[in-house]
Amino acid sequence: MAKIGVVLSGCGVFDGAEIHEATLTLFFLDRAGAEIVCMAPSVEQFDVVNHLGGESYSEKRNVLVEAARIARGDIRDVKDVDAAMLDGLIFPGGFGAAKNLCNFAVKGPDCTVNPEIERLIKAAHKAKKPMGFLCIAPVIAAKVLGSFRPQITIGNDKDTAAALEKMGARHVVSEVDGIVVDPDNLIVTTPAYMLGPSIAKVGLGIEKLVDEVMKLVGK
Repeated sequence: MAKIGVVLSGCGVFDGAEIHEATLTLFFLDRAGAEIVCMAPSVEQFDVVNHLGGESYSEKRNVLVEAARIARGDIRDVKDVDAAMLDGLIFPGGFGAAKNLCNFAVKGPDCTVNPEIERLIKAAHKAKKPMGFLCIAPVIAAKVLGSFRPQITIGNDKDTAAALEKMGARHVVSEVDGIVVDPDNLIVTTPAYMLGPSIAKVGLGIEKLVDEVMKLVGK
């Protein structure tokens, strides 16, 4: 049974992991027979957003604690996870990927990535383990693995695509139900809610991404 790590960035599209993307990832992995290992860094969220009104709160929340909501409490701190424990990794999107796992939302191509997330990605890449990145999460792959010129997609947003290429990635335009596979770096990406517009359409791309990651694990 393949063991796939799912890296969450909180709970909620505007300040954490996109819940539809995370849940669909978990569903398709479970359906494929994978053993799922949910994880998140135990760090303070960049911000806390009212998902009804859109305004930010002054309160503080922990990314791992919030991500545990999606994982139903079965979750690990990223610092306690070694790439050797896993057969692959998947990163759902949501603003948390660009705020909590890295600071791309604030610094763009000059962003930095959480050290434990960077460690895990580099180790998985070195061990030739496949990784999937959804929505805005490919910016993390671009930053950490830019020297390897990964081929990835965030859909068709020209500004974000330009930022990815500035970090070393090669951007490929994709529809919401499509995936981009980089066979050299074993990276699979899909636009998800970078394009939307509905959970059904987003799900088509995520299903293909999960299936491709599982195929790459088997090679």
